[in-house]
Amino acid sequence: MTAAAPFLPFAAPEIGDEEIAEVIDTLKTGWITTGPKAKRFEADFAEFLGDTTLHCIAVNSATAGLHLALEALGIGPGDEVITTTHTFTATAEVVRYLGADVRLVDIDPATLNIDPALVEAAITPATKAIIPVHYAGLAADMPALLAIARRHGLKLVEDAAHALPTTCAGELIGTLASDATVFSFYANKTITTGEGGMLVTRDAALAQRAKVMRLHGMSRDAFDRFTATVPSWYYEVIAPGFKYNLTDIAAALGIHQLKKARRFQQRRTQIAHAYAAAFAALPLTCAPMAPAGELHAWHLYPVQLGDDAGISRERFIEKLFALGIGCSVHYIPLHQQPYWRDRYQLKAADFPHSQRAYERMASLPIYSRMSDDDVERVIASVKAVLQG
Repeated sequence: MTAAAPFLPFAAPEIGDEEIAEVIDTLKTGWITTGPKAKRFEADFAEFLGDTTLHCIAVNSATAGLHLALEALGIGPGDEVITTTHTFTATAEVVRYLGADVRLVDIDPATLNIDPALVEAAITPATKAIIPVHYAGLAADMPALLAIARRHGLKLVEDAAHALPTTCAGELIGTLASDATVFSFYANKTITTGEGGMLVTRDAALAQRAKVMRLHGMSRDAFDRFTATVPSWYYEVIAPGFKYNLTDIAAALGIHQLKKARRFQQRRTQIAHAYAAAFAALPLTCAPMAPAGELHAWHLYPVQLGDDAGISRERFIEKLFALGIGCSVHYIPLHQQPYWRDRYQLKAADFPHSQRAYERMASLPIYSRMSDDDVERVIASVKAVLQG
């Protein structure tokens, strides 16, 4: 009797000996909060993006980075920020942290990214900023969105939680003409620090404000004070800041994860192409590909069941789990969530493309640790559920 195959999780990080050794080294140095390795990770990140003039600010989550960016841009009560309904709540909640309001718009059904035409139609005199989300690792239509922002005098902050490394018009996300870009290093992202993120900007004033607000609004951070060779205990609190700094323990992971980012992306791309080829004849819509010549980070691989699939999304997921395949749903759109729905009186009919995708969508495993056998097992399981 053959033993059952072990459960294949929806996501899992790939942590190597280099990361482990760097964390151990960090622990031995005695500097475990924000310090030299966080600074090194910031410098390495700018180098990875190919522009060492960029300001890269390590934070303890992408949520923190988005909040810092909007705060530095002066978003506050009476302002509105436009973003997509098809995202995780963090994208929108940071707007409410600042007392501003959110205007949600629908997606382009072909890309599952925010629809620029709907963004422009949603602009009001109160609109101050746009937050596009590069859903699943596919770049949003940044040329169109940047043109809209320029035309209307709006700020633009990219939610790039899924988008490392991703390109748009041949340029890496993080290097475009937006006011700020924020990446995530959460445990299931394309690279991970466990928890963490990076705020990237060309705006020196925005960067300086974010650095101050990252650590309690203090004029000098702990690393500068505690490593000085002369007494330098004095600091000033110049604003009521936050506790958003990234630790050196986390940065130690990031230093080596970043070195592997392109290899991770290449493996994810291989898996995505294997899925697309295997599922071509099945009653489902595969995840959208990037345009020719562009990089897709492939943080997620969402499929949408066709009307002729003969199975509900819920039952599809249940059957995959029974076969030992983990999967998830990305996302339950914000217009379906009680807080956003009730605050803004939102209806599913106002977001037909996001709603339709949500009702049919399931995200399959896609991560660099997956073996070829793992990939074939997912493919066989999906076929068994839909053809069995």
